Amino acid sequence: MNKTIRNASVFCLLLVLALLGRATWVQAYDAKALADDKHNRRNVVAQYANPLGDIIVAGSPVTGSRKTEGGDLRYKRTYTDGELYSAVTGYSSQAYGATQLEGIYSKVLDGTDDRLKDPIGALTRQASDPGDVLTTIDPAVQKAGFEALGDKKGAAVAIDPRTGKILGMVSTPGYDPSAIAGTSDGDAWRKLTGDPDKPMVNRALRQPVAPGSTFKLVVAAAALEEKLYGSVDEATDSPDPYTLPGTRTVLRNENSSAPCENATIRTALQYSCNNVFAKMADDLGQDRLRATAEKFGFNDDELDVPVRAYASVYPSGMDKAQTALTGIGQFDVTATPLQMAMVSAALSNDGVMEAPHMVSEVVDADGDALESYGDEGSRRIVSSSTAEQLRDAMVTVVEEGTGSNAAIDGAEVGGKTGTAQRGVDNSESPYAWFTSYAKDSGTGKEVAVAVLVEDSDATRAEVSGNGLAAPVARKMMAAALK
Repeated sequence: MNKTIRNASVFCLLLVLALLGRATWVQAYDAKALADDKHNRRNVVAQYANPLGDIIVAGSPVTGSRKTEGGDLRYKRTYTDGELYSAVTGYSSQAYGATQLEGIYSKVLDGTDDRLKDPIGALTRQASDPGDVLTTIDPAVQKAGFEALGDKKGAAVAIDPRTGKILGMVSTPGYDPSAIAGTSDGDAWRKLTGDPDKPMVNRALRQPVAPGSTFKLVVAAAALEEKLYGSVDEATDSPDPYTLPGTRTVLRNENSSAPCENATIRTALQYSCNNVFAKMADDLGQDRLRATAEKFGFNDDELDVPVRAYASVYPSGMDKAQTALTGIGQFDVTATPLQMAMVSAALSNDGVMEAPHMVSEVVDADGDALESYGDEGSRRIVSSSTAEQLRDAMVTVVEEGTGSNAAIDGAEVGGKTGTAQRGVDNSESPYAWFTSYAKDSGTGKEVAVAVLVEDSDATRAEVSGNGLAAPVARKMMAAALK
């Protein structure tokens, strides 16, 4: 055979072998990665080829599907009371993807999850009947919080302390996910993403800010656990006014006539005495205080409910003056409403924290469970004695102190107000906080709530935890106890 022909034949054979090898590699090794690639339009076509499964609240769907006109995406997502539940559901958009529960459970909801398929369906990669996501949300609690926040910018979270079930999660202003569910909603998307009030940010989970005086509950818990003081009714060593250690900066109290000098923990919570808790934080030291804060959930960057919450932070590497400021929830301490609701929930539940969660089950089309939640375990945060004493002091705050607007007839209600400085040199309107719990001895029901009001139409002088946040908490607690 001619040498040139032979060489050409060998070269062509090598090309064929290379082609076969590449085809085998793509089909056998890269197939799943290519199929799952976010740029593969077949996935979007498959996702919206049939009606989606639903997100369920108290037995009723708050989502739906509607057939589209034209195009290769046959169905798009719809929402019932979308603005009310947007902090729970997130959105599912043909153009912009999916977030929160819509994103986490997208394969269950569109029927492509392997757990939904029979063996033949698994081989053919055909979508099965979609499953549903059952939430723990109580519609009465959700609605109470949403309506009570109204036009205010803020957030609220309600938890059942005994189970960890999230009964309400509200973030305002909200948005209607239906507005961005299709492919031709660019104007609505730009309006939402360009809104300075950031309606698509879940403030309940993902915008930690200074917790102000609500953090004093954590400081008090650390002081009792570390035996700095024997009880909430023991006098503290707390000069008034208090000079931050190593500085000439004098820390004063909002109410100059309050009995804060050497006040007990109960009195200091009742009047929200800054001098007591700043001095207490310095006496404890940042390491012991951080250890207690972390037991409550601070610095946890893997808190999934199952939507991941941003970490609430207790800082490190501080000097003594900065440590003292953390005692009043300032300096670099930050918290989400979820985190502060967890603090009240643990104290309400005798010092034990149940893992917070807003999904009870994920089920297939027949209602059989694919995933169940609620057994993630419990953790003892503080002793039963510490929890009992702090609950009693929190009741004093509501009955005789700064949290009077949270009182509910016939129920045991305890709480703590907070007003946190904001902006450079406190140049912006303060944050208004309230964290609380309520128990009804007649029904056995209980609930823990935290509320943050970031902005409202109140003047700066009118901004307070009791004035703005406590009424929201009261309405949510009352709804939960009904």
